[in-house]
Order: sequence, then structure tokens, then C-alpha cells
Amino acid sequence: MAAHNNFLIIIFNCVLILQNAPFLAVALPEAISAKLRNDSQTIKLASTDYGRIIEEKPYGVFFPVNGSDIAGLIQFMYGSPTPMDIAARGHGHSVQGQSLVENGIVVNMTSLGGLDGRIVVSTTTALGPYADVGGEQLWIDVLHATMAKGLSPLSWTDYLRLTVGGTLSNAGIGGQTFRFGPQISNVLELEVVTGKGELLTCSPTNNPELFYGALGGLGQFGVITRARIPLGPAPTRAKWVRMLYTNFSAFTSDQELLISNNGKEKSNGLNYLEGLLLLELKAPDNSSFYPLPDQPKISTLISQYGIVYVLEVVKYYDQQSAGSVDQDLEKLLTGLKFEAGLKFIKDVSYEEFLDRVHTDELALRSLGLWDVPHPWLNLFIPKSKLFEFEWGVYRSIIQKRKLSSGVLLFYPMFKNKWDEKTSAVIPDEDVFYTAGFLFSSGFNNWQTFEEHNRDILKFCAEAGIGAKLYLPHFESQKEWVDHFGRKWPVFQRRKALFDPKHLLSPGQKIF
Repeated sequence: MAAHNNFLIIIFNCVLILQNAPFLAVALPEAISAKLRNDSQTIKLASTDYGRIIEEKPYGVFFPVNGSDIAGLIQFMYGSPTPMDIAARGHGHSVQGQSLVENGIVVNMTSLGGLDGRIVVSTTTALGPYADVGGEQLWIDVLHATMAKGLSPLSWTDYLRLTVGGTLSNAGIGGQTFRFGPQISNVLELEVVTGKGELLTCSPTNNPELFYGALGGLGQFGVITRARIPLGPAPTRAKWVRMLYTNFSAFTSDQELLISNNGKEKSNGLNYLEGLLLLELKAPDNSSFYPLPDQPKISTLISQYGIVYVLEVVKYYDQQSAGSVDQDLEKLLTGLKFEAGLKFIKDVSYEEFLDRVHTDELALRSLGLWDVPHPWLNLFIPKSKLFEFEWGVYRSIIQKRKLSSGVLLFYPMFKNKWDEKTSAVIPDEDVFYTAGFLFSSGFNNWQTFEEHNRDILKFCAEAGIGAKLYLPHFESQKEWVDHFGRKWPVFQRRKALFDPKHLLSPGQKIF
């Protein structure tokens, strides 16, 4: 009798396991199951992202060889009565679980990188120089491949160990955005696998709905497997300048003066502009730029004013312009209102400047401070609300709470450098600023920084700042509807058109 009862218990438990298990690999076609892994190490690596805050375990990780493999996976799930959600993952640099999927399939985009010819540089009379680049490729590898031809993309993120498909699914902003727009404004063509499993080429004139939807579309309409990026001549070196301010008004007015002197065709202007906040001097990210004899003076200013603002600019040059670059730079910076004697200049190679964050990464990794929680918040702030924002956030939250654990960014860009037809959302003013709160924390106190972030957002809402989140994360569709504003109907229509079963990028929690 006991044996009979034990047998029933075993059968009952097996039924429970089968009922609660995700879709089984044995039910998948051989072409898919052969490329699917769900060993514990693979699952662990795909269960979290750079933020180290959210953890969601997928059923398996898919390792495609080409775009057709991704199309086959999505086609199968689209036609299945019990489909699994799918999340494309490059280097997993999201910070709030956007690239994760619970009990679904993670597509490991980096497995496409084993193919030859995933970065091809070409030139045509109609398009000029461009690079066809796999969506899984890192921007640092795009830089190397194009520089070998004396060429370079125009718009960059600060960190280059990001995938092309990843940044184009968000926007891709940095110090060149004021001049050339974000990376999504610098794309000629895409290859995208839609939520129906269609592998389509799209551009402003061919499948434009998919093209503009995918750019800044947070992975909601398809997986970007290739992008055609316009190129320009690659400089060889960079004059890298930091100027220190104690007055927020002078800091922002000088930023706006400098970006107004630039345009896409004005080669005599600055090539890069960003702003940072200093609340303390510490290695490796803050102190290394400044000569040791000047560091006590900078620390004294921080103690006196609470915050020191740093205006960071770059002027590129090559052998032909080497003789005039110092004079050109001095002319551009004449009349700026930074603190006397606190202008610092480095002369570095073009690649050394663009890949500067990697230098900090190596230092942080050596200290065990890279793979830690990153409770980040990124906002776009309308110019008309700068001083309310400075008082309510920088002075009343950041300074009072001494939130110096991370990088704080603040710099302007132009609305007219963004294409309204893309999915990206920005404030409705001609000039707006990005405010980056790139905090790092321990594994036992990231919740404290999340609370600070909520307080920042609460202030912005109550003060009517009109801020928009960059790299957004919301928990409800109502919040997403508010975020997209007038773009929501178009976003919703594109979702119904290209991913009607809501299979893609569930970690965004939009649909």
C-alpha cells in the first residue's frame, strides 16, 4: 500500500512539474533546439544586466548564427499556440532589467559576431562613405574597422563597449549629439527581424514605419540585425579640455554659447561638449584629469560651494590642422566665465579620447567596483526649467545628501537634431539638457539610491519640470502612455503592425 501511495505521489509531482514548466526544448524544431542552451551557467549570465538590480531567469538562451536563425525562432513562436517571450541581448548594459525575460528565450546577439564581414566599409556616389554593421557589433570594433579606412562614424556614446543594435534601440547620446544628433539620427538603413519573424530591410523610403519605429523603439518592433551608418573623415588627435565653474548660470550659458557656434557644416567649431558635476575628487573617474598641484584648490572650491561644475569640450585635429588647432581652440574658448586658472588641457589620440571610459572601466574592475549595482537615472530637462531643476535636484537632493558615488552629467542638445518620426521621446523645446545620475552602489544599499531617484522624479513631477526619461523604466502602461504623450498612438499602432502577439522585449513592461 505504501509503495502504491509513493507511486501516486511521484505521478502527481510529475504532473505538477509539467504543468508549471516553461515550453520544453524537445518540442522545438531541431534548427532551434540545437542552438538553445539552458545550462545553469548560461542561465545565470542571462538572468541579470549591468544594473545588477533586477534578476529574471529565462528558460533558455538562443545562439543564432545569422539573422535567418533569429527569424526562424520568432516565426516559430509567432505560430505557436503557447509562445514564449523573446528578448534580444547584446552586452546586457541595461540597468533595470530591460534586456531580461522571465521563462522566455534570450537571443544572444553576440553569437552573430563569429561571422566574417559583419563590418563592411563602402562608398557610393549617392551615399558617400558608410559602414554596414551587424547589430551585435561593439562600437569600439566599428571604430577600429572604419579608422583603418581613414573614416569614422559621427555620433558616439561615451562608452564604446555597447552593441550597435542596443544603442540604436534607445537613441545613443553623447558629447557629439549637439552637433550631429543622437546615433539614431545617423542611420541610413536597417535590417530588422519583426515580431512576426519577417527579416526586412528598411530605410526612410523602404518600410519607413519599421525603420523609424525600430530607431529608439526599445526593441518593441523587431531585432536589429544590421545597420548602415554614415561615415566622415577620421581625425587623428583630440585637444581635450575641462574648465571648472562655481556658478550654474555661467556654466549653462557658456555651454549654450559654445553649441550655438556649431553646426553640422561648421568644421571650425567644437567636436564634443559635455558637462559634469564634481562633489568630491576621487580616483579613477574624477581626479586623474587634474594635475596634483591643482587638486587642493579644486577640493577647496568643492568644500566652499558644494558643487563644482565641469565644462568638458574637445577639438579634433589631424596633421593638416595641427598647426592651427591651438589658436582655433583658444578663439572658441575666449570670453568663457570659468574660474581663473582652472582650465586643463590634454592632447590625446582620437581613439584614446573616444574610448576614455574603458580606461576607467579597467581601473574599476581592478578594484572590484565595476560589476556592482548601478541604480541609474537619466533625464531630459527643458531649458526653460534649468534653474528650478538646479535648485530642487542638485542643491536640495544631490548636494544635501552628498550623493557623489558615481558620475553626474549635465549638458545641452538641440531638438532639431532629432528626427520626430523615430520612437525616441524628448522635451518639446528647442534646447534641452540631459541629466545623468550614473550612481554605483554596494549590493546592500542600492535601494537607497533608488529612493533618491524616486525623490528626483517626484520633485520633477510636482514642480512641473516636464522631464522625459532616457533609457526609461516604468511599472505600468499608464506611465508609458504619459511618457510617450502624443507619440503613444503611433507607438501602439506600430506594435500591432510589427509585433501583434507582444513577443519582443517584455522586460520593458510596455505591453
